[in-house]
Amino acid sequence: MSALLDTIERTRREVCTLHAELTRYQLVVWTAGNVSARVPGHDLMVIKPSGVSYDDLAPELMVVTDLYGIPVSGASTGNGNMAEWSNPALTPSSDSAAHAYVYRHMPEVGGVVHTHSTYATAWAARGEAVPCVLTMMGDEFGGSIPVGPFALIGDDSIGRGIVETLQASHSPAVLMQNHGPFTIGKDARAAVKAAVMCEEVARTVHIARQLGEPIPIDEAKIESLFERYQNVYGR
Repeated sequence: MSALLDTIERTRREVCTLHAELTRYQLVVWTAGNVSARVPGHDLMVIKPSGVSYDDLAPELMVVTDLYGIPVSGASTGNGNMAEWSNPALTPSSDSAAHAYVYRHMPEVGGVVHTHSTYATAWAARGEAVPCVLTMMGDEFGGSIPVGPFALIGDDSIGRGIVETLQASHSPAVLMQNHGPFTIGKDARAAVKAAVMCEEVARTVHIARQLGEPIPIDEAKIESLFERYQNVYGR
């Protein structure tokens, strides 16, 4: 049990710290957006609490849930005491069901991020994929950043759309139509990086289109860029 508690505490610290990257790169406003991480080796995840300001986040405020987004308050320590995992007064992010669905159906994913970053969300509002016209996109996304279906928040509908879209794509990012970007990664840090890069290329391609029609990259060259970056250079 102590090993599990140590793992949970480590994951909570990591998730809390990574939320600062969302504000640093101006990917979120107010209390919107969230980072989650799978608890390694367990059917648990850690996610931001709902409605708490980024300035007020602390590791002990991160909420532990099962892989259905249901809060798990704690467990017996074996000596008659209860080890608290989450503050029962806090509720997990409203996106928890979506994150949890991803973890259940994509076991290789260790981190999920959701933002409403301006440029990526603008593409989502148009229901338009960001075309692969930059070598950086070939490296990071292996092609265009796809659009996922419209889905209402509250159950795992968004999660289903994320999984269905990303399972057919190299991309670690999806633009959920009329909503915003969700990103995945082997861990939470990788998912945050994907969110930062998603906003950067969404902005750059938008600017390029103001100047004229961007030049698409040949599919074979995209595959070559992705293979090299993911397996040689990027590692």
